[in-house]
Amino acid sequence: QVQVVESGGGLVQAGGSLRLSCTASGSIFVIMGWYRQTPGVQRELVATVSRGGGTNYADSVQGRFTISTDNAWKTLYLHMDNLKPEDTAVYYCYARTALRGYWGQGTQVTVAS
Repeated sequence: QVQVVESGGGLVQAGGSLRLSCTASGSIFVIMGWYRQTPGVQRELVATVSRGGGTNYADSVQGRFTISTDNAWKTLYLHMDNLKPEDTAVYYCYARTALRGYWGQGTQVTVAS
């Protein structure tokens, strides 16, 4: 059974840093990533990483956020620096196998100005 669980959200001041973690288990994942969503807005891509090592970032977070995994490809991280109020959202972990993708339950990140 596949499980995808995020942790690490919280409240931080603008300009601060935060690290999100996601533990994925129950299958072999080929792509993992982070998405975020605010009320009334479609869920948007933040960053993804593939087993081949390729990464992809949204323009809005490029240079501020870093996505990475552990060696076992079971834990995904998102290190966020220089956070801005517009980064406030629920952040979702996404883990994709060769057949389908799975979502975590989300973790709230709030950046106070």
